[in-house]
Amino acid sequence: MTAATVSPSFRLPRPAVVLALAGLTLAACVTRPAAVPTPGTSPAPTSPVRPGPSTSPAAPLPVGASPASLPGWGDEDHLAAFEAYVAGCGAARDPAGRSVCAEARRLAERRVSPSDARTFFETRFFVSPAETSDGRPGLLTSYFAPEYAARHRPDGEFDAPVLAAPARPRSAGSRTNIEARARPEEALAWMRAEDLFFLQIQGSGYLTFEDGTKARAAYAADNGETFVGIARPMAERGLLPRNGTSGDAIRAWLADHRGAEARAVMALNPRYIFFRLDPDDGGDPAGAAGVPLTARRAIAVDPANWRYGELAWVEADGGNLRGASASYRGLVMALDTGSAIKGPVRADLYMGRGDVAGVEAGTVRHPLRMWRLTPKG
Repeated sequence: MTAATVSPSFRLPRPAVVLALAGLTLAACVTRPAAVPTPGTSPAPTSPVRPGPSTSPAAPLPVGASPASLPGWGDEDHLAAFEAYVAGCGAARDPAGRSVCAEARRLAERRVSPSDARTFFETRFFVSPAETSDGRPGLLTSYFAPEYAARHRPDGEFDAPVLAAPARPRSAGSRTNIEARARPEEALAWMRAEDLFFLQIQGSGYLTFEDGTKARAAYAADNGETFVGIARPMAERGLLPRNGTSGDAIRAWLADHRGAEARAVMALNPRYIFFRLDPDDGGDPAGAAGVPLTARRAIAVDPANWRYGELAWVEADGGNLRGASASYRGLVMALDTGSAIKGPVRADLYMGRGDVAGVEAGTVRHPLRMWRLTPKG
């Protein structure tokens, strides 16, 4: 991903714990980042998904129902949702989606009130539920754009090379093979091994070098291997307690065992991501749709079930992680994807850039209900 900045309107509760990156047991979004926060990162957006939903079954909405029928619709920040829609709707490729996007952008040329925004959604879209095959809730997780320290040259701590994509990345072999064959002159940058591992899980992130310069490490290619989460095998081997495989715990273990022991654990995930270095524009990353992501308003979805640029209403309560944030509810846009994001009721919420976003992203692993907002022809 890369990034955007439209004021989000989700009312998200403040997190109670540090980074617990639920995505370590999954796979991250193609274009994204993930990591432990570093100083000097951007503040969290002020306006997020609203708390208070329940994933218990609700009365089915009639065919062609208005968004006004959605649970919690009246509590939404419709203006912030409208601003995020205008910023991201260019990703839509279907004629109806493009037509409604153009209408929204014309409307945005004048002063738009919250009631104008609400009326726009209620008159230009109808809703339908997204459903799992068994009717049960799906899953909401979250990701963010991490920021990491890096070096132009290796040293005892920063000894993991950030590699550009070779001519045939899918023939590069496993993580172990790639690392064994890497030559120092091929490195774009050098990172702590555990930081690079987390960066590869997310797919992109931001680097700050010792001289103060910054760059964005953008996803360039991968080796074609299947992602394997290391949380479960670490618990099975007794390296971490079964209820203590948070992102923080995994990263701390890797840092404490840096060297051959940590490399052996990281090698359990054979998937390897190659990068390119782009200038850091100070914004957020772009998702797989090629549109900058708006914090708390963009989700990664399964493109087999959703189209980029589609609007969705998400409702996720409680959370399965210890210390999880309470609830998430609101309008979001499908702008990204990831190898672990599969099924019609599966979403990864982009939380933003930097340490505060990372803290909250780690608290999200919630039962999810979703509705699709379809433009009226």
